[in-house]
Amino acid sequence: MAYPIEHKLVIGVASSALFDLAESHQVYLDNGPEEYRKYQETHIDTVLPRGVAFPFIRRFLNINKHYPRQSPVEVVLFSRNSPETGLRVMHSIAHYGLDISRAAFMTGKSPYPYLPAFNASLFLSANEDDVRSALACDYPAGLVLPSRTEDDENDEELRVAFDFDGVIADDEAETVFKRNNDVDEFHAHETLNVGTPHRPGPLAGLFQKLATMQRLEERAQRRDPGYKKILRIAIITARNAPSHERVVTTLKSWGVAADETFFLGGMDKSRVLAVFKPHIFFDDQLSHLKSAGGTIPMVHVPFGIANMRAGDGL
Repeated sequence: MAYPIEHKLVIGVASSALFDLAESHQVYLDNGPEEYRKYQETHIDTVLPRGVAFPFIRRFLNINKHYPRQSPVEVVLFSRNSPETGLRVMHSIAHYGLDISRAAFMTGKSPYPYLPAFNASLFLSANEDDVRSALACDYPAGLVLPSRTEDDENDEELRVAFDFDGVIADDEAETVFKRNNDVDEFHAHETLNVGTPHRPGPLAGLFQKLATMQRLEERAQRRDPGYKKILRIAIITARNAPSHERVVTTLKSWGVAADETFFLGGMDKSRVLAVFKPHIFFDDQLSHLKSAGGTIPMVHVPFGIANMRAGDGL
């Protein structure tokens, strides 16, 4: 029996993250909503190009093909479109064979308030206001950044990479560092608190549920030694020794682990990303979200002290 939605790992994705909507969005900006509606209706059978999140979403949905009895994951479309203008998006979803059947069409309004109703562990969007509003309500969300989309259909593995502070964990340690931009003060604080797990960050729930998928794969591998895992999770953090130990303490207290963990000590993350080649990488700092050739799908999590804007206050 398939899991009910309250027990599934659910990802909410905006059409702006799943597809490249640059052309139709320009029609909206230039000519307004009525011309936009006409444009979408006229082009209803023109398939939308793949967007930044497409390779990740396609592989994420493939988890169900490996576990058809449980079908443990689901993707829900969240859209500012009306159902009428959203038909082109749904037709494109069908064209690509994506198993997405649930959708929320908001006719101009932001869809983020409905994330809890669908048990979403992540909301991906190219609309920064929607993402920031979701995070302000303690809903997990990330802003997809423009990049060139590469999707090798022969590569079935799903590789997901996370920064640690401000993404999996809260921004406590980042706050200590930002106080004086003092690495020694940061290390001293983390060493003093090495036995105290960090509080969860905005994507802790997503990370923990992906770890549940890892356990499904481990059981499958025990039943069939020839089973090839489809999910690889990495943590790529600027931390290094001695502050690395509190990361281990935190993950152990949650009963989760990554397949690969990198403590880079300030080294350019793109060097590791170029080897791991994630289908999505989450980081709270824009300065870390770059890759050679701009081909790795990057997601900014505008959370915590690193993303406070002027006038936000403490």
